[in-house]
Amino acid sequence: MAIRPILKMGTPSLMERSRELSTDKFGSAELMSLLQDMKETMIDARGAGLAAPQIGENVRVVIFEVRENPRYPGVLVPFTVLINPVITPLSDQLVEGWEGCLSVPGLRGAVQRYDHIHYTGFDAQGNPIDRTVQGFHARVVQHECDHLDGVLYPMRMKDMSKFGFTDILFPHLAPYDDD
Repeated sequence: MAIRPILKMGTPSLMERSRELSTDKFGSAELMSLLQDMKETMIDARGAGLAAPQIGENVRVVIFEVRENPRYPGVLVPFTVLINPVITPLSDQLVEGWEGCLSVPGLRGAVQRYDHIHYTGFDAQGNPIDRTVQGFHARVVQHECDHLDGVLYPMRMKDMSKFGFTDILFPHLAPYDDD
């Protein structure tokens, strides 16, 4: 298990669509090792989530979790491994919110996302996941799953005047500006 380097915006592989993880990989030592590396890397980087492509693995695997975090006060999202996800918006309502990304370090931007979604996929053992969520949980899932399609949040921004360095936009978050 290891903390892996996080690829940054501009790396060509981050712009590719990831391949589905084969069902014969569920529960495998290879998958468990990848997930452990992803978790250690996400924790070390103080991220809310991480997609496998961000560490150079072009498979449809994401993890996310938000516990006590000064960047997201009052927000709790349970640790989740989500493999081969499918997202379905449950309304047309989009909500603008600030996002950062471990592959776009030190920057934040305002992105419109669906506020209420249903998502499905599988856990590490191949057990189905079926959840309906809204708010920040929905935002995190959409952000992480975008990575699986080669999309980084700046590509979704409508107003580039709401894009800048975290330490300038949010000086109180400066110690956490590396996401």
